[in-house]
Amino acid sequence: MSDALIEIRGLKKTYRMGDIDVHALRGVDLTVERGEFIAVCGPSGSGKSTLFYILGGLTQATGGQVLIDGRDLTRMNDSQRTAIRRELVGFVFQRYNLLPTLSAADNIAMARYIAGSSKFRSKQDTEWFRQTLELLGVAHRLHHKPRSLSGGEQQRVAIARAIVNHPVLLLADEPTGNLDTENSETVLKLLVDLNERLGQTILMITHNPEAAAYAHRIVNMRDGRIV
Repeated sequence: MSDALIEIRGLKKTYRMGDIDVHALRGVDLTVERGEFIAVCGPSGSGKSTLFYILGGLTQATGGQVLIDGRDLTRMNDSQRTAIRRELVGFVFQRYNLLPTLSAADNIAMARYIAGSSKFRSKQDTEWFRQTLELLGVAHRLHHKPRSLSGGEQQRVAIARAIVNHPVLLLADEPTGNLDTENSETVLKLLVDLNERLGQTILMITHNPEAAAYAHRIVNMRDGRIV
């Protein structure tokens, strides 16, 4: 029996650039099961980043349907999509997006504050997060500010921030794009561990076939379509 977390049907996105319509997505169909690790690949302009933004509730689709955990993003207004981002989705970006004046611990805590929860609900939650920090290898670096962390450590803190609220979906946009080979491999193995040990559903955008090889399944895009 299918246990789909994401169901995308006929997804379209058109941008207006002056007098020209740019068709970023041209009828995308995709199903992602709970617990899958999916890599979405394609050249610049293929539509993969637009797909990322729509799944994250960061932009509105022009047509079609997007269900995440049974909720239809295409029928939501801006405030409703913002709530979906808080409740269901965690984000990891290429540039880490850590606040430079805050420690690693405070950067992670900020995500909980934004979600409206400053404390863990139970001892089980506290223990789960402690184990996650150990898994990510940043438990001993929490009191350091980003400038004192390596690129690999900053990305691991960013991952911890992304999953602190138990999102049903982790969206990663070129998570190894700013990392050298060694740190890239470390981060990708951590994503695999999060998927295998915690059952975290992951959708990763990448142009790197070596990074994509870590996923369960590779979805290739070109010219706004899955090919």
